[in-house]
Amino acid sequence: MKLISIVVPVFNEEANIRHFYESVRETMAPLSDKYDFELVFVDDGSKDMSREILHEIEKTDERVQPIFLARNFGHQLALTCGLDYAEGDAVITMDGDMQHPPELIPTLIREWESGFEVVQTIRITTEGVSVLKRATSALYYKLLNMISSVPVQPGGSDFRLMDRIVVRAFRRHREHARFIRGMIGAMGYRQKQLEFVAPPRYAGVSKFSLRKMFHFAVDGILAFSTLPLKFGFYMGILSSLASLCLFIHVLFVKYVENDAVPGWATILGCVLFFGGMQLLVLGVMGEYIGRIFEETKGRPLYLMARGKPKDEENGGPSAVGARVPD
Repeated sequence: MKLISIVVPVFNEEANIRHFYESVRETMAPLSDKYDFELVFVDDGSKDMSREILHEIEKTDERVQPIFLARNFGHQLALTCGLDYAEGDAVITMDGDMQHPPELIPTLIREWESGFEVVQTIRITTEGVSVLKRATSALYYKLLNMISSVPVQPGGSDFRLMDRIVVRAFRRHREHARFIRGMIGAMGYRQKQLEFVAPPRYAGVSKFSLRKMFHFAVDGILAFSTLPLKFGFYMGILSSLASLCLFIHVLFVKYVENDAVPGWATILGCVLFFGGMQLLVLGVMGEYIGRIFEETKGRPLYLMARGKPKDEENGGPSAVGARVPD
């Protein structure tokens, strides 16, 4: 019997956990003759009752394998932790707020059975989401695909199925600034896309604040494109051309019009333009250098307050460290 691992990051989701667990259990019940499953909840430093609820559920169902991180490391690193510790022949990653419908799990498994190694869901739209958010999301993906050498599917989500071989390959990617939907797309393998309409959250509000969305968007751009660095080079060329035109203007005023009195507007315009360009280029370089600095420190991607119970019982990885990838 094959094992399906379902990895679910959790952050202050006390109102959703039980309902999600029951939905997954009901969805997987008809498949029990062919598949067993484990439900790997990765608690990302929740401050509510999420951990207590997970403790209660794991006592009644050994298929529930919670991992508790030492603090909030973010959604992408929580997903990474779950993928590091998932043991299934196939691994499904999804959110626990019911916007990734558990009813799609059998469809993902059927596509995997037909030979696809990655089954990626594509969110057509989300019920109740504002027009502004849909427009900015579409604009972001269009911009990302314009500047990235790796195509990223608009509407792609972190709701996907991956074969064991893909998960093992993913574990070799250990960068800190993570844009997993782009990383999976760049890995290749046989991929199938499956469209769905995301329903509203079952309960609570999204923990993905505007600040987190902005950092996530920046990670996606900087992780898959060096065009921002090249932008400084291009703007330097334009600045040089502008400076040449200005120099010609100065010569014209000096020798043709015989009026060499410098204008304060021209000087101020030059200072503001070139000063602004220098600060912009330095800022872009600073972003890349900062990421190089973070990688060279070699710190673990995450730390655990407690790992999977099965791992600990079998003398597995320490609950305060990260598993070395296979």
